[in-house]
Amino acid sequence: MAKRGEEGSLTFKGDGKILARSGAAWQGHRQRARPDTRQRCSGSRAVNTGEIKAKLAQFLRETLGLELSAEKTLITHARTQPARFLGYNIIVQHANTKITSGLRSVNGTIALRVPPDVVKAQSARYRQHGKPWHRPRLQNLTDYDIVRTYGAEYRGVVNYYLLAQDVWRLNTLRWNAVTSMLKTLGAKHHSTVTKMAARHKAKIETSHGLRTCFEARKHRKGKQDLVARFGGIPLKQDKRAVIRDPAPVQVPYPWKELIRRLRTRECELCETGATVAVHQVTSLKALGKPGPDRPAWAALMAKMRRKTLIVCAGCHDLIHAEPVAHAA
Repeated sequence: MAKRGEEGSLTFKGDGKILARSGAAWQGHRQRARPDTRQRCSGSRAVNTGEIKAKLAQFLRETLGLELSAEKTLITHARTQPARFLGYNIIVQHANTKITSGLRSVNGTIALRVPPDVVKAQSARYRQHGKPWHRPRLQNLTDYDIVRTYGAEYRGVVNYYLLAQDVWRLNTLRWNAVTSMLKTLGAKHHSTVTKMAARHKAKIETSHGLRTCFEARKHRKGKQDLVARFGGIPLKQDKRAVIRDPAPVQVPYPWKELIRRLRTRECELCETGATVAVHQVTSLKALGKPGPDRPAWAALMAKMRRKTLIVCAGCHDLIHAEPVAHAA
């Protein structure tokens, strides 16, 4: 065991129990079983770590009926090399210059940090060609759905790491995500990042004052608007943050987009409510090339990137009267 002179201290968490040793006294407390284990040993640096590992494996096998995974077991000096647990880097702090009430208050305390590789991996989904890039698969969604998707991804990562002291490191993730989002919106509307930022920028009140965020609204008849938000979360440590991992809620399968468009009973060409029909082409190439000779209905379908168009009877007759002249 870990020794310091004739006495030692060893605490570890395992499936079913927390056991603690201080001198010759042992205490056991029941705890909810967990699939992971943590071990903390305090003592001289000359302690035989292999012996600690062997005795710990023997205890888990003979007393608790568990096997210690050699591949997932790390014995390290936590002040110089962090240990990874549940996505966090766990370190022992050391700073002789941090003096509080005449004491070096930081030395020996445990701290949670954001792993640099997590920031890099989370940012990679928003980058291509060495810089933030738009996401073509989201380009045909509404502004509300685009902002909602980016906001949910960013909010999930930030809320998980609010317990870390250096949660501010996620500023890098925020910059990559918001730039990719604005580029996606710009690609959808054939506009620039600056114009998209000015259109969706908003202010929100937080516990740390006003924060800038980006919002998109979805208007509903007779109901309050739905608001999708990206950002607005202060990147400051919250020691009272709770990591929640609720069970997935079964969601009914949504309507297909074509069915949803039909159920609105509105002509997408003249925007009037009427009995509608569906006009369909074989491929987007059949809409011809951009230019003054392209009919308005073909230009609209090309902009929507859809092979179908919901139209009223009058517009349907107009489409067949004005076919595409130079279809590919």
